[in-house]
Amino acid sequence: MHEASLVSALCDQIDRSIAPHPGAIVRVVHVRVGELAGVEPELFKTAFELLREARSCKGAALVVVAVPAEWRCRACDAALPRGGILECAACGGEARLAQGGDVFLDRLELEVPDV
Repeated sequence: MHEASLVSALCDQIDRSIAPHPGAIVRVVHVRVGELAGVEPELFKTAFELLREARSCKGAALVVVAVPAEWRCRACDAALPRGGILECAACGGEARLAQGGDVFLDRLELEVPDV
């Protein structure tokens, strides 16, 4: 299950992000998962629940937002319709994946002790 390695990398990123805030408690982790990222959201959530307990995000909730795939023309940046058309009808340019192919740590909600 490669979702476990993605969650491990996510936890590493969380550790680095909260390092400047000693004593901070991670309450909520917001992640965007692209439609074509090759990630099964339910497996990702399960892996997070299992791996978070030994990391800095122990007890944190996970919010996963699905990002649909969007294709655009490399030449003119026109949006291309879904359905496997890889050539722009307007200019003949080739398609590029504009969104929906990645996993992003979008936001962390922290509880920070009084300063």
